[in-house]
Amino acid sequence: MAVQIVPMIKQDIPEAVECVQTAFADDPYFHWAFDSSAYNIDRNAASLAAHFQYGLNCNSPIYVAKVPLSDKHPSSIVGVCWWFGPQPPSKPTPWSIWAQDWLLSIRQFLLNVRFGGRGGLNLYRYHLWKTLQRETHDVVWTDPRGYYFCNVLAVSSAMRGMGVGKKLVEVVTRQADRDGIPCYLESSKGFPNLIIYEKMGFELVTEIDCVDGQDACQLYCMVRKPTMKAE
Repeated sequence: MAVQIVPMIKQDIPEAVECVQTAFADDPYFHWAFDSSAYNIDRNAASLAAHFQYGLNCNSPIYVAKVPLSDKHPSSIVGVCWWFGPQPPSKPTPWSIWAQDWLLSIRQFLLNVRFGGRGGLNLYRYHLWKTLQRETHDVVWTDPRGYYFCNVLAVSSAMRGMGVGKKLVEVVTRQADRDGIPCYLESSKGFPNLIIYEKMGFELVTEIDCVDGQDACQLYCMVRKPTMKAE
């Protein structure tokens, strides 16, 4: 089956949201960060849509995998990969990104009002994760030019094992190689994800242990060095 890897556009957002929600239904981090008894799938979808719009507005490298519509594939989007581009820590955040941060915060506030809450997101655990993630980046991100950061990678269950995820990742890793910039990702699944990412050139550098009481989630942090130097 022909799979096209193309940049995401605004019209792709609804199907991309559905793809991510389906792919992450069994994700360990998702189950750790959300209260299943209070989970609101519509609130989550609205939040994901707002984040994708944020990424597009920031010109983030976001790609989708598309296949022809069929009975087996009622949705044309079967994979999503969202990256953040490299940002040198020595340089201030561009005002355009700062403005989009505020706009996203406003959208999330309005969604909280509309849905009467955050849809089951455990805010304490979310902030705990963000703090641990920031501390990890301060230690692991040693390249002064910054890193291509794979924020989301999702592939529909029907297309797993067919190389869709690899194609999505390689669009940006090839660009990173041309730029001579390293890549970074975090995975909440050790098996089989670590093996798959290692085949793409990523190496495990550390782990983030998110622990709240008796509940815990482990994130595997991986770095990929560029295979070519920038000219």
